[in-house]
Amino acid sequence: MSRSTGLVPRSQASIPLASMRPVFRVGDVEKRLDKLPPRDHESLRATYERMLEKGAERFQVKPSGVPAMEHLYEELPNFTEVLDDVKRQLALCQDSRDALEITPMLLLGPPGIGKTHFAREVARLLGTGLGFVSMSSLTAGWVLSGASSQWKGARPGKVFETLVDGVYANPVMVVDEIDKARTEHAYDPLGALYSLLEHDTAEAFTDEFAEVAIDASQVIWVATANDERAIPEPILNRMNVFEVQAPERAAARSIAERLYASIRGAHDWGRRFDPGPGEAVLDRMSEMAPREMRRAWMTAFGNARLAGRSTLELGDLPESGSRRTPIGFVQ
Repeated sequence: MSRSTGLVPRSQASIPLASMRPVFRVGDVEKRLDKLPPRDHESLRATYERMLEKGAERFQVKPSGVPAMEHLYEELPNFTEVLDDVKRQLALCQDSRDALEITPMLLLGPPGIGKTHFAREVARLLGTGLGFVSMSSLTAGWVLSGASSQWKGARPGKVFETLVDGVYANPVMVVDEIDKARTEHAYDPLGALYSLLEHDTAEAFTDEFAEVAIDASQVIWVATANDERAIPEPILNRMNVFEVQAPERAAARSIAERLYASIRGAHDWGRRFDPGPGEAVLDRMSEMAPREMRRAWMTAFGNARLAGRSTLELGDLPESGSRRTPIGFVQ
């Protein structure tokens, strides 16, 4: 059960409605701690003590109404369908005592089109915390669910850490490149999602390290992938799947222009440059994936500054499709 409170973190001034929700039972932790041998399991003991010190309650936030999203439609024009779905679900919980509830979503699309950036923007929009797991760089299959404390070097999983160490009961949890998960002989890295993506079973999710039930039912799940064929069907069935395409030329041009203004406005050195880029430069930028645009603008700003110019030229931009040049002696 959650308890209403008038306290809202200062940084969440745009999210005026908050409640406190316990994410674990203090009594369960105390029992586990009492049963530990006095000289063993130091890491597990420290985990339990940290849980008791921080307490069980976390902020559960939601908008008081449907928040302004026009800027996201402009900034992420190729995510219109996803934004429409988020807006519908936000509308359902406004002016009610219901908690914020967003159906787990999977964003499918080619690399570099802004899927991970979108997930971060959702967390910012909702005013809640963010947990991030990159499945392509995993070295342990138990990163989501934790590993038994009997294993050397074991630790809690990312879900446990995000809820216990964070301040929110309903953080956005990003599972990036879920299709790149590598199954190990002892662990299925996606195995925990079968219960975590179901509201009823997520209410009592047990991390294998702490072995204490955690309420993960309020977590907002956003997964990204390039290819759905590598994702088990039971996981796909638990998510709203959206196919996100690269932005059209006009939309990409608009993204590039907004990014130019954002970078220029965020730096003191930006005053040395023109308020906007030229048409030819914008046309070249519109050929790039959104992920490449920021790096390209930074390169162009630097090159123009070295040349003593306030105007960016085509030659300031990196070559299309350029790759890192290896460093070493020429054979």
